[in-house]
Amino acid sequence: MAHIHPAGWREMSVTGSAAREIETLTLLEKRLSDTPYEIYHGVHWTNVEHGFSAYGDIDFIIVAPNGRLLLIEQIAGFLNESKDGLVKNYQGKPRKIRHQILHTIEGFAKRYQGELSIDYLLYCPDYIVKDPQQAGIDPSHIIDATNKGRLGAKIREILPLTPRTEEFDRVTRYLGDTLSLRPDPSSMIGCATSMVTRLSGGLATWARRLEFSPFRLRVMGTAGSGKTQLALAEYTAAIDAGLRPLYVCFNRPLADHIERLVPAGGRVANFHELCDAWLRAQGKTPDYGSPTVWADIEGVLASADLPETWQYDVVIVDEGQDFTTTWRDIVLRMLKEGGRAIWLEDPDQNLYGKEMVPLPDWVVLHSNTNYRSPREVVQMLGSIGAVSQPVEAGSPFKGADIEELTYPEGDLEAMLSQTRRAVTLCLAAGFGRTDIAICSFRGREKSAILKLDKLSDAHTLRSFTGAYDLFGNPVFREGGLLAESVYRFKGQSAPALIFTEIDFDEMDEPTLRKLFVGMTRARLKLVLVMSERASVQFLDRMSGGVDLKV
Repeated sequence: MAHIHPAGWREMSVTGSAAREIETLTLLEKRLSDTPYEIYHGVHWTNVEHGFSAYGDIDFIIVAPNGRLLLIEQIAGFLNESKDGLVKNYQGKPRKIRHQILHTIEGFAKRYQGELSIDYLLYCPDYIVKDPQQAGIDPSHIIDATNKGRLGAKIREILPLTPRTEEFDRVTRYLGDTLSLRPDPSSMIGCATSMVTRLSGGLATWARRLEFSPFRLRVMGTAGSGKTQLALAEYTAAIDAGLRPLYVCFNRPLADHIERLVPAGGRVANFHELCDAWLRAQGKTPDYGSPTVWADIEGVLASADLPETWQYDVVIVDEGQDFTTTWRDIVLRMLKEGGRAIWLEDPDQNLYGKEMVPLPDWVVLHSNTNYRSPREVVQMLGSIGAVSQPVEAGSPFKGADIEELTYPEGDLEAMLSQTRRAVTLCLAAGFGRTDIAICSFRGREKSAILKLDKLSDAHTLRSFTGAYDLFGNPVFREGGLLAESVYRFKGQSAPALIFTEIDFDEMDEPTLRKLFVGMTRARLKLVLVMSERASVQFLDRMSGGVDLKV
């Protein structure tokens, strides 16, 4: 069957990027599926020089088994027919199509060590060439809007299927070196964000169309299902309507992240931050040196007589699986009569083993499609039994870059060395330091990495020190790589995630939940740094046929 290089072009169709080129790739895949051709393209990769071209002005390169090349230049839209042949305006400047093609063929041939057998096609699916004889190009090498359905057949005519030769191997090696067809992570990161936002935004659209009174909606959604988009849409709609929304979650890092995304006019806080704010409003300062500080400030708010300024039109609870019934009662007391309340949770992310909070008479909505995590990650989690309910993989990314690095359990230096190697792998794949997050399987108190200022001289860490300033803000180390525990990083994600310090005696329920939370933080690349005994258990549980690169 035909092979298209590089893979990943289908995913781009969701964004609308290079739409016409992707349309052509889809056609080529369908019409040439039974052939041994190698098809090269430049839809979204680092070699792009002009638009989406794979080389110069050529959009597609097809190699036959005997090493013969067919270069296809695709031109969408309108063309001018002049005395000098076909002309296309690029950024207001006319360019002669014949000259472009000949120049590219000449450059291709000069670089090759040997003789190349090259042919070409001009593919203009939107335009009808009125006078093919004056086009400046052999009419038999033009596929326009009148015969665009014959593109596949024309390719077969130009590239007869012959036995594979050594020339084929030399040509494909040459193309691999010349085109440098590697994914461009900086491009894919933006595409991944926009694609996932668009797909998972469906929950925010139709969940907000529900009507019932009082409005009490409980959303039980898996990671990446769109719960955050729903929360942001509800919060923003409240601001636009002149109402006051309250967003409360469990993790402080998530609250800080959400606060950067929402418009001014409401309040965003994690639960204890909310308690802290109440105490300070009463002229009291919490004693963060006391081991019972959290219970103390929680008790104060639970029994407080709340004024109108502490009443909200919309209350959104995120990470509801980590709340207690006491917390539930405190937060819902802040909801005005007739207000809207949305409770968001995921039982598979219940890292603290708490009982699910009862919400009698609430409408329950289930959302079991993960749009954020690459499909192989979702498949892998299902195969090890890390999901309580079947989760559908809805990400446009069919494949995932998943790698596993192991170390002998108890060997701290080996673990740190493998984590450093994981950083190198991510950087080598093209991810920047701001795209990479290190997530520890252990909590901050038991983690070795989260106590360090740096992994190496080249890799400083930005992590929570465990201390708070006088205003209750967490104090962070200054560094280039974000490092968090799986507990604190819940609710967030990163393009490239290094999930490290993974070690366990038994793959029990708490372990599976931590694996679920940590692995679903990755949007494009995932590196698992785990002990040898954990790796053995992990691989034994896998039955979905997902391969780990080791």
